[in-house]
Amino acid sequence: MDIKGVCYDVGRVYPSRFLTRKVFDPAATQNDLRVIRDDLHANAVRFQGRSISRLTTAAEAALELGLQVWLSPEMFERSQAATLPYLERAAQAAEPLRQRFPSQLTFCVGTEAPLFTKGIVPGHSANQRIKNIRRAGLRNRPYAAQLDAFLSQAVQRVRRYFHGPLTYAATIFEYPDWGPFDVVGIDHYRNSKVEATYAERLRSRLQIGKPVVNAEFGHSSYRGDHPGHMEFGELDLTSLFLSRVHLAKPHLKKGRNIRNEAHQADELIKTLEILDREGAAGAFIWTFADPWLTHSADPRYDLDMISTALVKTHPDQTWTPKQSFQAVSTFYAP
Repeated sequence: MDIKGVCYDVGRVYPSRFLTRKVFDPAATQNDLRVIRDDLHANAVRFQGRSISRLTTAAEAALELGLQVWLSPEMFERSQAATLPYLERAAQAAEPLRQRFPSQLTFCVGTEAPLFTKGIVPGHSANQRIKNIRRAGLRNRPYAAQLDAFLSQAVQRVRRYFHGPLTYAATIFEYPDWGPFDVVGIDHYRNSKVEATYAERLRSRLQIGKPVVNAEFGHSSYRGDHPGHMEFGELDLTSLFLSRVHLAKPHLKKGRNIRNEAHQADELIKTLEILDREGAAGAFIWTFADPWLTHSADPRYDLDMISTALVKTHPDQTWTPKQSFQAVSTFYAP
């Protein structure tokens, strides 16, 4: 694989205005990027989040370090009418960086739009939209036509300002028109539900005739890694919401959650080996750090257990590498 990457969350904004990175420190980010380049041996970073200024600040630091950058501005749970002007603003901010660092910057016009952009698939929430997708599928009209219409508008409006390569991060069950894009991007997670067809689904994208990059995938650091149970799946959401008004401490659901960093490391390497063997052009592991999912010695409060991050974040926001960090470092090493 030419692109040996990792995702970096500068602050995603989920429903109810939940921000995954409350404090963005440019100096700390620059240090993280040096570690990503020198210790993880990655050559590319995909920056994801809402704030355009955070995205471009992080991107500039990465570009100056010689890293390739995928810039992924993400406006979750907003209408197409709100999202398209936002993408234009991000494209305007990204173009000066592309001019300074030619051939290093790729712009991603969206992330799993049928789930996170309102109006493509009916539903007031991502969960409702997932249910509707399962009933009808995204190959069927009108969803396929609405997705292509949105992506066509996004490409047209971004290309007014940004003149570098474009991609889109699609779910594996999306089949958009890849004609307007330079790179095929898929968020292709591997778990027991898709184990048997994982490589086959990747091959169908390779037949398109353009470079294919797995733009987002990961494995949690607890035993089992139940399908779909990353992050929010094992988290007690009531405790998370109550923590915002200081009435509770976020914790995991009751059950036998057993921390297992070796499991995460092994599964990541298996996925990377499949991607490399099948001919993917690159991969971006989700994620370098999950600052809101902090580590605790108490298993019930060890939110990092369900994180797919390569480092575990402590309550004071310092971090230490997990076993997966070293495993990926060895795989990525020249």
